[in-house]
Amino acid sequence: MYPNRIIVTVSNDLANDQRVHRICDALANNNYNVHLIGRKKKNSVPLIERNYSTDRIKLLFNKGFLFYSCLNFRLFFKLLFSKFDILVANDLDTLPANALVKIIRRKKLVFDAHELFYEVPELNGETFVKWFWKTIEKVFIRFADAYMTVSPSITEYYYRKYKIHFEVIRNLPLKIAELKEYHYRENLLIYQGALNKDRGIETLIEAMQYIEGWKLIIAGIGDLESELKCLAEKLKVNTKVQFTGHLDFDSLRAINQNCKLGFSLEKDTCLNYRWALPNKIFDYINSGIPVLCSNLPEMRRIIEQYNCGEMVESGISAKELSETIISLTSNSEKLKTYHKACLKAREQLNWENESQNLFKIYNNLA
Repeated sequence: MYPNRIIVTVSNDLANDQRVHRICDALANNNYNVHLIGRKKKNSVPLIERNYSTDRIKLLFNKGFLFYSCLNFRLFFKLLFSKFDILVANDLDTLPANALVKIIRRKKLVFDAHELFYEVPELNGETFVKWFWKTIEKVFIRFADAYMTVSPSITEYYYRKYKIHFEVIRNLPLKIAELKEYHYRENLLIYQGALNKDRGIETLIEAMQYIEGWKLIIAGIGDLESELKCLAEKLKVNTKVQFTGHLDFDSLRAINQNCKLGFSLEKDTCLNYRWALPNKIFDYINSGIPVLCSNLPEMRRIIEQYNCGEMVESGISAKELSETIISLTSNSEKLKTYHKACLKAREQLNWENESQNLFKIYNNLA
């Protein structure tokens, strides 16, 4: 019998995980029976209808060791008594439950590492916590039958560490059929993504003190949301900075099509950011938005290959960033050149192309 029943697990509430949604959608469209399991939070928004089934479990704890323990405990028993052929653990925090059930049920397991879980900036200085997650990884990683990750640098890291090969499945978007012409767009700058530590969002807000005639849209939610809003008010740039909060995929695409410059300003404070290849860069390119990003290896590779924007040094000051933005936004011909490069790049950098590599992985598990 063709092994087509897949259970995918994540630790988030499913609403904003574009990577997982694209993968589940692609597999469902390729005749796999996909069921996605995440968590339900107090502020979780209703999910739009999808062509695969979903389930969100309630947990007693929302962070820390008790959260991860409760998550894996619930997932273990849910998976143990479910019908499936293939399990998919997204990130290290769902791997223990999936690996144990795989061993007991003797089924296939895919491990999809969206990041280096223990190399996020929030864990800088947390020696014991890093050791704990590295130990979890060391114990369970070899039980998987197939491996995926988001960038070549992370693939190289895992091969050096475990001699395990991870296939690269980048966070590329579905190609937008029609785009708003660039000269009809408003003077809008955009940051999209999680509002978390060391992503350069504070610097962007501070830079808006020196920029006139342009508005910054911050599209996303995260730990720093309240702090960032307070910063905008304190600096008296709140009329120049718009926080959209949570947006569904279609709403975010609609906003992107009206913007002229997009930002990905991660700081080089951890390996996870140094080797990051964020969704938002490809979303900007897909929408024809020139990119201004940090000069870090994976992002630099995209900018240099496709000439679709410019780079600044990681940790740039707000004044220096504002000068770069003013220089770019005052040069309409340069922006148009980068826009045209985005249009060319998006013919390659789209999910329709990337998903073919995904199908090879799953078809090889048959």
